[in-house]
Amino acid sequence: MTTQTVTAQLMLNTGESVALSSTFTDGTQSELQTSGVVGTGGGISATSIGTFADGKMITAILQPPSSSGGSDGNGFVSYAYIARRGAIVACLPVGQLGVYSEPVNMAFRLQAGDTIRCLTLYSAAQKRQVALNVVTSVGTNAIFSVTPTGAGNNNLTHILSGQSFGESLQGQSIVFHYAGGREQSLSAGSQVFYLNDRGLPKGGAVMINTANLQMAANRVGLASIALNDVARTVTSA
Repeated sequence: MTTQTVTAQLMLNTGESVALSSTFTDGTQSELQTSGVVGTGGGISATSIGTFADGKMITAILQPPSSSGGSDGNGFVSYAYIARRGAIVACLPVGQLGVYSEPVNMAFRLQAGDTIRCLTLYSAAQKRQVALNVVTSVGTNAIFSVTPTGAGNNNLTHILSGQSFGESLQGQSIVFHYAGGREQSLSAGSQVFYLNDRGLPKGGAVMINTANLQMAANRVGLASIALNDVARTVTSA
């Protein structure tokens, strides 16, 4: 099994800059914890973000959860989120070390028990994965993914429940979204399409390759979601 180190840096409303660093086994979701190695002043033991900063607010993501790429630079973070009682309460942008442009503003109050969860990928098969992050008008944060194995239609499903896009978000409207994928050239339009029950596009999110560009949420291609809608990437190989 391959591993890689993921790091991040968060700003809190108290003025603290919190460093996080953990080693991940590729293909397995795990927790990103605080780090004493690069923490301001040192002395920060590895602990969950909710335990370390209970009641405090994240005001900015100075460095999104990012990977150096493992031993040969081919690894990456597919998605990250803040978990609370087993659910996604905040999607987080991800990145690649050295590929940043500016901090990302955020307003999220932490509670004891909150954790940051990430998934790292490395192998050629894993690198096909596409991940979609959405936030809806009622505050739902959700992540959907799929790993294509060849040419065809590939519908994304919720990373925790396994439900379809429409089943997860029925009756809700997306207010912003972002998608990531390392092999954009194999996907039609380099994007994830939102399709209605007749297979017609009603919106979509362009994929960002974090090896080249910092991931950022956008409001282009938004849609209101019905039960039988799907999120799909169409691959040519």
